[in-house]
Amino acid sequence: MRRKGLASMAAQTVASTTNSVDLGPAAALSCRECGHRVPLGPVFACEECFGPLEIAYDYSAYETEELRKRIEAGPANIWRYAPLLPVPADVADKPNINPGWTPLVKADNLARELGVTGGLYIKDDSGNPTHSFKDRVVAQALEAARAFGFTTLSCSSTGNLAGAVGAAAARAGFRSCVFIPHDLEQGKVVMAAIYGGELVGIEGNYDDVNRFCSELIGDPAGEGWGFVNVNLRPYYAEGSKTLAYEICEQLGWKLPDQLVVPIASGSQLTKIDKGLQELIKLGLVEDKPYKIFGAQAEGCSPVSVAYKAGHDVVRPQKPNTIAKSLAIGNPADGPYVLDIARRTGGAVEDVNDEQVVEAIKLLARTEGIFAETAGGVTVGVAKKLIESGLLDPSLTTVVLNTGDGLKTLDAVAGTGLTATIRPNLDSFREAGLA
Repeated sequence: MRRKGLASMAAQTVASTTNSVDLGPAAALSCRECGHRVPLGPVFACEECFGPLEIAYDYSAYETEELRKRIEAGPANIWRYAPLLPVPADVADKPNINPGWTPLVKADNLARELGVTGGLYIKDDSGNPTHSFKDRVVAQALEAARAFGFTTLSCSSTGNLAGAVGAAAARAGFRSCVFIPHDLEQGKVVMAAIYGGELVGIEGNYDDVNRFCSELIGDPAGEGWGFVNVNLRPYYAEGSKTLAYEICEQLGWKLPDQLVVPIASGSQLTKIDKGLQELIKLGLVEDKPYKIFGAQAEGCSPVSVAYKAGHDVVRPQKPNTIAKSLAIGNPADGPYVLDIARRTGGAVEDVNDEQVVEAIKLLARTEGIFAETAGGVTVGVAKKLIESGLLDPSLTTVVLNTGDGLKTLDAVAGTGLTATIRPNLDSFREAGLA
């Protein structure tokens, strides 16, 4: 009854906010379970079945080559793809953090270490404004918040999202109030707090934080609040599609053969698949098979466990891993991740914390990329998949690094000086450094 009440409340909000909303090609919200459609608005759940809602588009006016030219002439950020996103046409003229167009690094040194011969790439999203891919999804959610007249930007977060919301709100002149588990890495706490918004620690894990935010939406205290990953979730999630768009454009408008994507809520993986499918339908890339592999940390691996057991239902877990940005024990998109992994011929795998640290060091040593723990998960899982024969080393493979290692220094705290010497050549030689 509580869930049905939230859906009804959200539907009532839509009726009063959507009359003059312009979100470009976005046509409606569509239920991923039953297909029921409702007008665009701050709604996250279907009133008919409480399934999740996502954006449905009308791309019928686009001609492939004209669209390609328009994209390529666009800015070096996610707004080059504005014709494919739920944003107004003048989005690039509004104050936003403008993330995206991050490097697709040809990782030849790592490829040699792992035995990959078909081409290995790291999509390195650590260079976004707050040094994680979360800037992409928040930029989308901010535009929806503007359109629906919200005055406060908020979220439940495992760390990176809190910083992204704080930065985007500061740039756009919004108030921000974000909620995090009380025991996050100190670096992420500081980065979320520095933007001047309100940062609230909740006693519990991320799933406890998320439940609290869902309660706040239904309370008068939450009036005027746009929760980027709750009542703005359909718009927020579309930001992840831009990873798929960029990867294909950076590969010369070609689909990769294989992708390794981290799983927290699972939304990033499902929206990357959605983005690839849209590019195929629009004729921007040639249709061919591709495989998507999901990556989790062993200490929070509910989707991996379900995949290996052949289940369609994802049973929640209590997180216990150093990869805190992926520590969502009850992932909302978990069942959809299973569907995509199976449909594309991919898989879902996990690695333990020791393997995560080893992979962080491996990527740094071979490619000069310092990944946060989520990047250690994807690189570690890619290595494990190659060794098990599930990932074909002869195919073009893209591995995602979604954040900067400076955010998770505790994970590699034992790394330090090679030697301490006196300031003379004899001491240098005695240390075996000559």
